[in-house]
Amino acid sequence: MSERLRAALAAEHAAIFGYGRLGVYLDADGKAEARAAEAVHRARRDTLVVKLDELKLSPAPAESAYLLPFPVTDAASAMKLAVHLEEGVAATWRAAIKTVEGQERRTAVEAYSDAAVRATRWRRRAGITPLTTPFPGRTG
Repeated sequence: MSERLRAALAAEHAAIFGYGRLGVYLDADGKAEARAAEAVHRARRDTLVVKLDELKLSPAPAESAYLLPFPVTDAASAMKLAVHLEEGVAATWRAAIKTVEGQERRTAVEAYSDAAVRATRWRRRAGITPLTTPFPGRTG
């Protein structure tokens, strides 16, 4: 359980960093959506830090910077990065679902579905098809 929650925390850290980098390339509506998404990721990060502390596990701090998977130079690449970030978050929460119970499981399911929905919104905004993917976050 602890490694899956730590992985989710790392994904939340990366999403916060990524949203901070992509917003400058978006129009006003896109910037508002990016700010809202970043706020959700910050709240999830904070919840995870508290949970890991309650479990007497040391939460890993955020990196000072993250390597982006591709250059972000315009609105299209910014929205593509948003999709990438949300898919990464969905994958880590999907993996965590199997290892937690009770309220933590509800939190993981909610985080997983929120990320999948946000990825779909970004795909729609960017004109990326298909809009949805079967079993978001599934690797292999």
